[in-house]
Amino acid sequence: MTVHILKLCVGVDHIEQLETFQRRRLAAMGKAGQTPKLRHVTRHRPRREADVLDGGSLYWVIRGLVQVRQRIIGLETVETENGRKCGLVLDPELVRTELQPRRPHQGWRYLEPRDAPPDLLTSQTTDDEMPPELRAELRELGLL
Repeated sequence: MTVHILKLCVGVDHIEQLETFQRRRLAAMGKAGQTPKLRHVTRHRPRREADVLDGGSLYWVIRGLVQVRQRIIGLETVETENGRKCGLVLDPELVRTELQPRRPHQGWRYLEPRDAPPDLLTSQTTDDEMPPELRAELRELGLL
């Protein structure tokens, strides 16, 4: 049974900033002769590993709102100077979701599919779209 992971995107203010950061990371890996792949390193390996790898995504919380997700395509053990950690290998495609408010938390949390925000349709995303905070507030009030 699929399960997702919810994580705060610390230091990022909008989706485009995350996209730029990840694109630069992939380019730097290519220039260094490494195989370019996106990997988010976290302290703990998911105990529900099989469920995460069964179609799970990493849902990013940006400025208090779930705004985007990336499919998790693998888990790796990463050796660091502080010991072994888990690398969540991510699909580079960022999929915008309906905005969903989330409180801050440490680390990551499991996110059941029934609680995950749905993906935005392409027709719902435009350059002149209202600010994410306003859209989320209107959705909470039932006006969107």
